[in-house]
Amino acid sequence: MDNFILAIDQGTTSSRAIVFNQSGEICGVGQQEFTQYYPQDAWVEHDPEEIWETTLNSCRKAISAAGISAADIAGIGITNQRETTIVWDRKTGEAVYPAIVWQDRRTAARCAELKGQGVESIVSQRSGLLLDPYFSGSKVGWILDNVSGVRARALAGELAFGTVDSFLLWRLTGGAEHATDATNASRTLLFNIHSQQWDADLLALFNIPESMLPEVKDSCDDYGRCDSQWFGADIPICALIGDQQAATVGQACFEPGMAKSTYGTGCFVVLNTGTVALRSEHRLLTTVAYRIRGEVCYALEGSIFVAGAAVQWLRDGLQLIGSAAETQPLAESVESSNGVYMVPAFTGLGAPYWDPDARGAILGITRDTGIAHIARATLESVCYQTRDLLEAMRGDGADFTTLRVDGGMVANNWVVQRLADTLDCRCERPQVTETTALGAAYLAGLQLGVYQSLDEIGALWRCESGFDPAMNEVDRARRYTGWKNAVSRVRSTH
Repeated sequence: MDNFILAIDQGTTSSRAIVFNQSGEICGVGQQEFTQYYPQDAWVEHDPEEIWETTLNSCRKAISAAGISAADIAGIGITNQRETTIVWDRKTGEAVYPAIVWQDRRTAARCAELKGQGVESIVSQRSGLLLDPYFSGSKVGWILDNVSGVRARALAGELAFGTVDSFLLWRLTGGAEHATDATNASRTLLFNIHSQQWDADLLALFNIPESMLPEVKDSCDDYGRCDSQWFGADIPICALIGDQQAATVGQACFEPGMAKSTYGTGCFVVLNTGTVALRSEHRLLTTVAYRIRGEVCYALEGSIFVAGAAVQWLRDGLQLIGSAAETQPLAESVESSNGVYMVPAFTGLGAPYWDPDARGAILGITRDTGIAHIARATLESVCYQTRDLLEAMRGDGADFTTLRVDGGMVANNWVVQRLADTLDCRCERPQVTETTALGAAYLAGLQLGVYQSLDEIGALWRCESGFDPAMNEVDRARRYTGWKNAVSRVRSTH
């Protein structure tokens, strides 16, 4: 019998579950979108109960679609939207406040206050991160300081904090496991990536009781068992890993210098740096790529807050399109964006700018501007933002000749070709583009003994299409200069 693995991919806009076989082939998929809440400007929240329910529904659909029963599943791997912060009651499992999403910028003033105290250098040195609202630390602090009675309950040991992986694990195991993995821990601002421990000084800085924190384990490890009440069988949970690190595993970027870029709600470029925790001179993040059998692999990461979310905004916010798939024929219907630039700074700008106050803009519009130009400029904004990241990585010494790409947006051939043109770099799309879920499945399989090594997993990777740059350097430079000018105008208004 085949070794089936259930991968839970809990994302920012939907919960997804995929059943994979031993060869990394998709056997069944379940997916369900859930609500995005925007209670104030730059605030973004999710309902933890909706995350939980859509996750359960997606798993059940995937198992049914695969034509198997839960008893046929050898193990579960979980990957998740990172930094999103949940605090819940240890007895009831009920969240004390909605999940504060990674995109949320409500703690910008608090992070600026800490920067003013001159502590960013020690925070960065220990955590590999920058003092930014993106990360979990200031979000936990906000919940403790702004929800009535919560700090007292936390000090009494009644509350647990976790990122989404930890919350799902707690629920799936009936409260038996409160744990996370090193990749998710490395995104909290509370974890020392060198000692691989929660850092007492960082906890004190954000005034967070250590009793709230989950145990930190390897990315593939014994995470207890999924209670049989959920799917009909008692299944071991064998892997937890943040979504971008999971995609790095799914793209088999196991050697230093290999890089992948994932295009989902946001865009994230991860460069494997091996055993070296390389500190960026260009405001990139030093993070944990994965930790296996106690051995840490580090990475440089560049984070873009809005990629696919910009297309979603064209669909749901402006209602210029009926589906994301319409953007490709629209982009192809015009020769250029006609000088239009879209800067999708809906919740500020991520790397390398780290400007929480920047706001989005569409620049260069004229009476001739139409929906096709705006759609094309929106897709191009993702390419330009990726180049911002690669330029920063090149400044830190990286030499890119090939970038492995994945995520929903890369189904669009026009986008991937424009990426190659904008980056002056070959872009390779794998046969299985669900690399985030695949990475979680691979790690679960490694823990179960389905795979013996990362080399064995790497041998399964297959390129579906390669895209080589075809744009001349003069056009490439001119277009990118226009983008930099557009970003400068957005930032100069704040």
